Amino acid sequence: MENIKPRVKVPKSASAGEIITIKTLINHPMESGLRKGKDGNLIPRQIINKFTCEFNGKPVFSCELEPAISANPYIEFSAKVNEAGTFKFSWLDDDGSVYETENKIAMK
Repeated sequence: MENIKPRVKVPKSASAGEIITIKTLINHPMESGLRKGKDGNLIPRQIINKFTCEFNGKPVFSCELEPAISANPYIEFSAKVNEAGTFKFSWLDDDGSVYETENKIAMK
């Protein structure tokens, strides 16, 4: 699938123990498999079905997405940061594709 691009907003730095807000958005059609195209045939199902976030290799947040989620899913969550490190974000598509990105955060 083309033009699948994850975007993430993580603060550049935080104080030890600070709770930060992380915002993610991925451009994805999230086709449920229930809609018909212009030709009258069903558009095949293709959704992001799982999202995960790790910090320095440890799980921070994850969720499963269902066909009822709108196109371009936006996910916002909070995380407590005790040290500098790297957040790794992963989106798993029905077709087995994995879209990943990373963001670093420094200590103030």
